[in-house]
Amino acid sequence: MRRLILTGAAALLAAALAACSSSSPSTSSGSSSPGKGPTGTLTISNEQGTQWTCSFNPFLPGNLGEGVTMGQVYEPLMFVNTLQNAKVTPWLASAYAWSGDNKTLTFTIQKNVTFSDGTPMTAADVAFTFNLIKKVPALDVNSVWSVLTSVTQAGDTVTMQFKDPSVPYFYYIADQVPIVPQHIWSTIKDPVNYADSHPVGTGAYTVSPCTPQNITYMANPHYWQPGLPKIAKVLYPAFTSNDPANTYLATGQAQWGSQFIPNIDKFYTSKSPDNHYWFAPIANVSLIPNLTKPGISDVAVRQAIAYALDRNKVGQIGEYGEEPGANQNGVATPTFSAWMDNTSAAKYNYGYNPAKAQALLTQAGYAKGGDGIYAKGGQKLAFTVINIGGYSDWVASMSVVQSELKAAGIQLTAQNLAQNDYLNRLYAGDFDFAYYAQTGGPTPYYEFRQWLYSANSAPIGKAAASNWERYNNPATDQLLNSYAITTDSAKQHDIVNQLQQVVLSDVPYIPITEEVGWFQYNTAKFTGWPTQDNPYAIPAAYAFPDMGQVLLHLSPK
Repeated sequence: MRRLILTGAAALLAAALAACSSSSPSTSSGSSSPGKGPTGTLTISNEQGTQWTCSFNPFLPGNLGEGVTMGQVYEPLMFVNTLQNAKVTPWLASAYAWSGDNKTLTFTIQKNVTFSDGTPMTAADVAFTFNLIKKVPALDVNSVWSVLTSVTQAGDTVTMQFKDPSVPYFYYIADQVPIVPQHIWSTIKDPVNYADSHPVGTGAYTVSPCTPQNITYMANPHYWQPGLPKIAKVLYPAFTSNDPANTYLATGQAQWGSQFIPNIDKFYTSKSPDNHYWFAPIANVSLIPNLTKPGISDVAVRQAIAYALDRNKVGQIGEYGEEPGANQNGVATPTFSAWMDNTSAAKYNYGYNPAKAQALLTQAGYAKGGDGIYAKGGQKLAFTVINIGGYSDWVASMSVVQSELKAAGIQLTAQNLAQNDYLNRLYAGDFDFAYYAQTGGPTPYYEFRQWLYSANSAPIGKAAASNWERYNNPATDQLLNSYAITTDSAKQHDIVNQLQQVVLSDVPYIPITEEVGWFQYNTAKFTGWPTQDNPYAIPAAYAFPDMGQVLLHLSPK
């Protein structure tokens, strides 16, 4: 499994969303035969590094990252396809409109929608959901209430008022917030720690049952979109490492995969003409420094690390060349090449340069000890890095990183953890360094916001939704806020350029490889898969809410 890396076309989201949308809800290709219900069983083989916790609380970052709840069980208001120029498709809302100089956003809620327990879903549930995450800020994982002032309901409409023009926040509000039933969640005393083991959502599937070894999703008999879903059952077995999950895919026991497969053409596609793969556009997998730690808090150390790494070598060895090396600008290319600030990139020239790395450390007052490791004031540059042990490619990648940093006089010791332990430590800030990928969106702004926005972080010991490095810079926050209030393309490009300069100068995180949305699929039993020619959704099984869109499009043969 890989945490969702939302990437997409480099077109400006604001331009795509400033107008009202009112097209029909999403449907799968074709329609069910009259009187014929869903049939068939689809199996997902997707290594997640641990057994299932059977928690489906849609507001918990871990559940979102695993892709077990949002899209197929709980649904958002709209679907924003980051692979198709931020194309907006109605979901629980049939239409939306901006007004009041882009400070008011009004949604018209679909009629005849029910939750899986048969209870009607109305605009009141939508307003309740947004006011719930205001009341309990830990549930507001994308900090939408940093820009909202109120959310109110009248009839079948929900109106959202903003402090300032905030068109780019449409993506977080419409696509990333799961709508929950008021009649259940209003009774929950501690929603932050609520497991939600028997979730009641509006989605096409219910959970029945979940065990640590497997999640079974069953077609929702109350689903509100006629003729959908077409697949009766989805099995999601737990895999703790890549190898057995890859074998499950290659032998045809599973039809949908989203993981790294070494030598994929030999191991997977050669096994059957029905086996295919497509690696959707990319974001970044990064080395994440804990900026509260001595030594790591020194920008010279972080800059030295950035120069000491041969990122292309990491991609070749760790990822078998299936992921290229990243750039320190933090802009994923080629997806967002139009946003790349080549002038700043040339100024800092963060190519592989271990000699410059050591010169920076010497200039900052560090001296190399007899063991070859730099130190200053009794503080050796010797740290640990947490990683997910079940991700064989990440383990291999980190071995290359360790070797390269040691050659530059920095010691890094890997701790390969089970995924649950890893995520708990990542969110709480219990690490020196961590290796992980961040979510993004339709332009580089969204990934920068996840890494750099201080409102997304939390004190050490408290769970941070993103910004796990604990970066806090008011000037950077202001840049991110300024992007959100303008729809001027030139201004947004200028702000993204300034954000790149922040990443180049402060090095709050260190991109290592450019992450792909891993996607393997088998066409023997099912049709309607997303492809490069028809990228109707992010195709990875861990993508949220895209997974729900894929399941709505698939049909048994």
